[in-house]
Amino acid sequence: MYSYYGKLSTELYDFTKPVGKSIGGDLEYYLARLQNTEGRVLEAWVGSGRFLIPLLEKGFVADGIDYSADMLQSCKERCAERGFTPELYQMRLENFQLPHKYQAIVMPTGTFCLIENREDSINARKCFYNHLEAGGRIIIDLLLPHDFKAGEITTKAFSLPNGEGITLESRSIDMDWVTQKTKTLLKYEKWKDGKCIDTELQEFGLRWYGVEEFRLILADLGFINITCSSGYVFGKYPANPHEMITFKAEKGGDRQTL
Repeated sequence: MYSYYGKLSTELYDFTKPVGKSIGGDLEYYLARLQNTEGRVLEAWVGSGRFLIPLLEKGFVADGIDYSADMLQSCKERCAERGFTPELYQMRLENFQLPHKYQAIVMPTGTFCLIENREDSINARKCFYNHLEAGGRIIIDLLLPHDFKAGEITTKAFSLPNGEGITLESRSIDMDWVTQKTKTLLKYEKWKDGKCIDTELQEFGLRWYGVEEFRLILADLGFINITCSSGYVFGKYPANPHEMITFKAEKGGDRQTL
């Protein structure tokens, strides 16, 4: 019934989040944290390359993984336009197996919270751990549903350069305080000459975490030297629910998580 980051979602994403666009300062923050990184970098849920391509332009050896075929195709095309051929993988985060180990795995803009299922999120973190080199790092953004209001409906319209347009209707369906999840229904419609020519329906779920909860989860998996920042200011402990929360942690020891 629902699409998963399909053609219209990808087209709107490409339009509103062009290559190199920094969202709240995430690009600058991550580049600073990745200084002196000489090994491979993996962007989890790479999307269409907004964040990955600046890494490639800075000389990083960077790969990308995503489950959306449309997003990956867009990423591939945007990379090719700039002469890059990174390794891109269409896989789910909870069970991916790649041929490389990474010095850093990054996941900006709160996309980790898109993993709704608790077991899937645990398995994704295990996959991250197992794909890191000894001493390798993860840098992950988390967000809090500070402005979620069940029952709220919003609509936005976007005019595209070719004269067409896309409208996005967002319906906030439910917030589950016990399982820490929200559910939103997104309806994309593409318009030309006043007529709807395409539509997509997407169920958009988010799972949020408490700050110390997530720190304990990482420590239990074997991560060490865990730091938590907010608002893309390194070391600033979260105090404002509106700000993005960023965890940085290192792989400790050589153990494999199962």
